[in-house]
Amino acid sequence: MAEVGRRDFLTYATVTLGVVGTGLSLWPFIDSMNPAADTKALSTTEIDLVPIQVGSRITVQWRGKPVFIAHRTPQQIEQARQVDLASLRDPEPDEKRAIKPEWLIVVGICTHLGCIPLGQKSADPHGDFDGWFCPCHGSHYDHSARIRKGPAPKNLEVPKYAFTEKGGVKIG
Repeated sequence: MAEVGRRDFLTYATVTLGVVGTGLSLWPFIDSMNPAADTKALSTTEIDLVPIQVGSRITVQWRGKPVFIAHRTPQQIEQARQVDLASLRDPEPDEKRAIKPEWLIVVGICTHLGCIPLGQKSADPHGDFDGWFCPCHGSHYDHSARIRKGPAPKNLEVPKYAFTEKGGVKIG
């Protein structure tokens, strides 16, 4: 076994110090790629659905976007399910858009140019299909938030969500 000389020791020590120094200097840049705590906090939103009456709608914020939550009546659910899918521009059955039929949850941004459709308040115009109406360019959505008339190319987006045991919903 050869003895480790002074020159070899200095080489190993310099290389080790260089690797550790490089790692320590790169760590802040690597760590900055992680999402900030405030961003992580906004990634999900929990809403208590118990106080929302049948037939009413509310708007909540999720990731800086409006999310429409509609507590649909049995008549609205039936209307949404009886639509001929072949007549739709973006055919999607109501059963796929609503996990529980009485609750419809969609991102409230028109798929045409990003305006916020009207229809959350009872005094708002609800369009020709009694759902939502985009005042910017005249897109009409039905009770399942599917595009029925106007320039919008797609239905209102359904975000990922799950119902909680306490009668709420977790969006995101």
